[in-house]
Amino acid sequence: MTTGTSTNSWLRGDSLLRVAEWERELPWLWHGFSTRVGGVSVAYGAGGDDKGETCGDLNLGFTAEDEPERVRENRRRLVELATGCAETQLALIRQIHSGASVVLRAGEPVWSEAPQADGVMSDQTGVLLAVQTADCIPVLVADAERRVVAAFHAGWRGTVQRIVERGVARLCEEFGCAPERLVAAIGPGIGGCCYAVGEELRTRFGAEFAYADALFRRADDGVLPSGLFLDLTEANRRQLLDAGVCGERIARVGGCTACQTKRFFSYRAQRGRTGRMMSVIGIAP
Repeated sequence: MTTGTSTNSWLRGDSLLRVAEWERELPWLWHGFSTRVGGVSVAYGAGGDDKGETCGDLNLGFTAEDEPERVRENRRRLVELATGCAETQLALIRQIHSGASVVLRAGEPVWSEAPQADGVMSDQTGVLLAVQTADCIPVLVADAERRVVAAFHAGWRGTVQRIVERGVARLCEEFGCAPERLVAAIGPGIGGCCYAVGEELRTRFGAEFAYADALFRRADDGVLPSGLFLDLTEANRRQLLDAGVCGERIARVGGCTACQTKRFFSYRAQRGRTGRMMSVIGIAP
């Protein structure tokens, strides 16, 4: 498959969702949450934009069904859209649904083999930190004064292990950040409207969080699908608050992936056969 060299002609505003306040107030900050539109992948069927127009998928994960060359082209497109340069380096992690984060310090080379972790933080300029999702919750964090950034991947397992809360604490420990000075954004992930779970998760969350009951709802009104539903976005917002991030500094972007399968990849809604999105953050040189 030949994709050719990417040019600005393909760039789409709906391929990368940004926080408007960050764009206005933090011009040095690269960031965004990818969608499934604006790429060259065809393995998962055509995606679509908000107008219903079809296009190639922006699959950013090396999945079994997609062609690696198409994924590499999609990654070049994402990086160019986020930074203006398709050669900007990505710092990726091997996500394992844990509470662990890794640190990339200024002056250190980006690792050639992705470390196992679910959070990554750095003060290095010119590098994009990235996490991949297809229903799990992506969280981006930045400190404008220290110019430090972080990205976290929070599925239910990582959320129970407090990946975001522990990650923010480590960010402050490693780089001297003050939590009340941080800004955070929670990206697209499966919502409490669609994330049906079993009672065992209520038990797991109840053992860890005093506010666990507020994260679950039971639908049995005959209107919505019946069952027990978990709000992972709210769970991670609570972790940001508990870590000391101010509520007014937490943005939400994108909505529910399972509700919007023309816009986002959803592992659950698409029964496991789906692509991956990326959430990226970095410091412009």
